[in-house]
Amino acid sequence: MKNKYEDAIKLLEDNGIEYESVKHPPAFTTEDADKFIEGKIGCRTKTMFMTDQKKRRFYMLVMDDKERLDMKEFAELAHENRVKMASEETLFNKLGNEAGAVSPFGLINDTEKEVQFYFDNAILKEEIMTFHPNINTETLFFKTEDLFKMLKNMGYEVHFVDLNK
Repeated sequence: MKNKYEDAIKLLEDNGIEYESVKHPPAFTTEDADKFIEGKIGCRTKTMFMTDQKKRRFYMLVMDDKERLDMKEFAELAHENRVKMASEETLFNKLGNEAGAVSPFGLINDTEKEVQFYFDNAILKEEIMTFHPNINTETLFFKTEDLFKMLKNMGYEVHFVDLNK
């Protein structure tokens, strides 16, 4: 399974997406990453990878990194009884990502297109998004509209949700 930095950059370039990159020490939490990109314009995102109780369905959610996720609320929005954070093993087996580097770029490895992609409407108005490119030592900044273009070209439907009402 491939899931390298080079794959993420190639995906951006193949989609004609301009981006800015900030290299930094390893960031294992959104708080760590925020310190390294302080002063740069762009919505700080948190990407969550979840599964249903039986690990048959998978969900990726992008939201503001300052917000907390109500798992029960998200389960209802995803039409599930319950969802849980995917284990590190499931995350690696499904997306090739390690904890701390989860981002839409991990979908490169979802060859079966099993992951459902969700995006919180609360950050939809933000012009620039930030994501790790499959590694936690760099943060990429690019236009929100380009994220949706990239996902569409990858074959993903984006489900827009209202979290934390």
